[in-house]
Amino acid sequence: MLTFIGLGLFDERSISVEGREALADADRAFAEFYTSHLVGATVEDLETYHDIDIEVRDRAGVEQDPEEILAAAEEEHVAFLTAGDTMISTTHVDLRLRAEARGIETHLIHGVTAQSAASGLTGLQNYRFGKAVTLPFPYVHGGDPVPKSVVDSLEANRERGLHTLVYLDIKVDWEGRRGVEVEGDQYMTADYAAELFAEHWDGDALGVAVCRAGSREPVVAADRLSELAKQDFGDPLHMLIIPGEVHHVEADALMGLGGAPEDLFDYDER
Repeated sequence: MLTFIGLGLFDERSISVEGREALADADRAFAEFYTSHLVGATVEDLETYHDIDIEVRDRAGVEQDPEEILAAAEEEHVAFLTAGDTMISTTHVDLRLRAEARGIETHLIHGVTAQSAASGLTGLQNYRFGKAVTLPFPYVHGGDPVPKSVVDSLEANRERGLHTLVYLDIKVDWEGRRGVEVEGDQYMTADYAAELFAEHWDGDALGVAVCRAGSREPVVAADRLSELAKQDFGDPLHMLIIPGEVHHVEADALMGLGGAPEDLFDYDER
């Protein structure tokens, strides 16, 4: 059996009770942390807290050569661990389909996602979000600082009055590592992302920085993108939301929870 377990957002305690029980029942545990990872816990923290050895797989070991995982799941109860929710990435869907094709029973135990946390922390209503986008570091693609595909999706959402959740790029090499940050790890910050949008899209547009969701001290800050670009939001992980049409309750939430200036909202419509 292959059980996919979402670890939640921040540290070794973010897992659900059901997930913790399933992990305790597993004979063997694999994990991937290249799509995202828990910045509040190392692999050793997870192993100690859950009393199990965890074999971290790199991208190739999940997407191209998952044979070790699948072969183990044919004989034993295997847990496959990811940060956030277990089925957010198509990588994990592909692994599940491979298992099902081999007659391996699969089970899903979901975890809290960054998307649901972003809605909950900011007060922006979850059904008013459109297509999410990922903002890569400019050096990765060698094109415009803000890729046209990102701008197109953002503006399509705004035309429909919908909010856009912007996932910020992570560049961490997990091959041969055990989860400790090393020199060269890169996490795009919300202020840097706001600066890119302010300089290459619209600096007067409303933005919302969401930082360290799932931790004991998350940060929410709402302001013009040009103003967010001047702030320091501290340790990762960060997200950025660019709202579309803002409902009056959402405006109240952004002012009360994120410190948004009142002049960003049209009180004649409230």
